[in-house]
Amino acid sequence: MSEAKPEKILLIRMLGLGDVTCIGVSALRHFQQKFPDAEIHFLTYAAGSEVIKLAAPNVKQIVLEKGQWPENILAAMEAFLGLAETIIGEAYTQIVNLDTWFMPCFLARFLKDAGEPVQGNFISKSVQQLIDEFQAQTLKPEYVNNPDTYMHSSWFGMSRWHMPWWEAGVTPEGGYPEFYLRHCCGFGAIEMDMTIDVNVDHQLKKQGKKQKIIALACDARTAERGYPYGEELKRLLEEKGFYVWTGFDGSISMRDTLAKLKASHLLVTVPSAPQWLATSVGCPSLVISGQVDPRTLMPEYATDMSEEPVPAADLVESIESIFEAEPCVH
Repeated sequence: MSEAKPEKILLIRMLGLGDVTCIGVSALRHFQQKFPDAEIHFLTYAAGSEVIKLAAPNVKQIVLEKGQWPENILAAMEAFLGLAETIIGEAYTQIVNLDTWFMPCFLARFLKDAGEPVQGNFISKSVQQLIDEFQAQTLKPEYVNNPDTYMHSSWFGMSRWHMPWWEAGVTPEGGYPEFYLRHCCGFGAIEMDMTIDVNVDHQLKKQGKKQKIIALACDARTAERGYPYGEELKRLLEEKGFYVWTGFDGSISMRDTLAKLKASHLLVTVPSAPQWLATSVGCPSLVISGQVDPRTLMPEYATDMSEEPVPAADLVESIESIFEAEPCVH
C-alpha cells in the first residue's frame, strides 16, 4: 500500500504590501498550524517578499519582481502565464489564492482551468474568452478594474467582501484582516498572528529615552488617501520636542523599517501599509482616517472621518493627548 502523498501547498498574496503583512503572514501561520507536515510555498510580489522572508525565513517563495509586472495587460498576462508554468511544474496539492487583484485572480483562473487544485479567488471568464474579447475590443475596462465585476470565488463568504461589512454589526477586533480571513475566506479558527521578530533599532531606542519617537507616513498608493500637510506636521511635532522619522518610500530596507518601528512610540499614518507593518512589531498607530471608516482598520487611535484634511495643528494636539493619557505608550 503506497503512502499518502505529502501536502505541498502554495499560498498566493501578491498585493498590496500591507495585505501581504496582515493577511499573508497570518494565513501562512494558519496553514503551518493546520498542516504541520506540509511543504508550504508563498507567491508574492516585490517588497512582499521581504516581509515573508522576515516572518517565515524557511518558507520557499516564488517572487514576481517589480519590473516583471508590466502595466500593459497583454504583457502582464504573458508574464503571469509564465508564472503558471512554474507553478504547474511544482505539482501542488493545494493552491490557495488569497488575492483580490485582477492579475492574481487571472492566474488562479488559468490554473483552475488547467486542472490544478485551486481554491479562493479567480476571474469569472476563461483566459481564452478574455483574450478573444480583448482582441475584438469588446472587453470593458471596468471588467479589469472592478473586483465586483471580475471576481468569483470558491469561498461562499467572499460575497460579504463586496459589502460595507463594517456597518453590519460588531467589527472584529483585528479589523479588515480578521474579517477577511475569518468571514470571507472561511478560516474561522485562525489565530491572527502577523508578528515579525526583528532586532530593535538600538540607536533610535536610545534616542527614545530622551524623546518620544514618532514615525510619520503621509503618502498612500492613491492620492485621495494621502495627507497633504505632512511637512507641516513634522515641523510642528519637532517644535513640540518629538523625534520624528519618515522613510516609507522604499528607500529603507524592510528589516530596517521594522526595526525603527519597533523602537518608535507611535506611528502616525494615512490608511496604508505602514499601519500593518507597525502592528507586526507592536508599535501603536494613529490613523489619519480621511474618508476611510476607521472601523475597517481598528487602529489603536484614529481621527474622525472627514472630507477635508485635518489641520496639522489639530493632529499635534491629538498626538500630545495620547501621550498625556497613556504616559507609557510604546
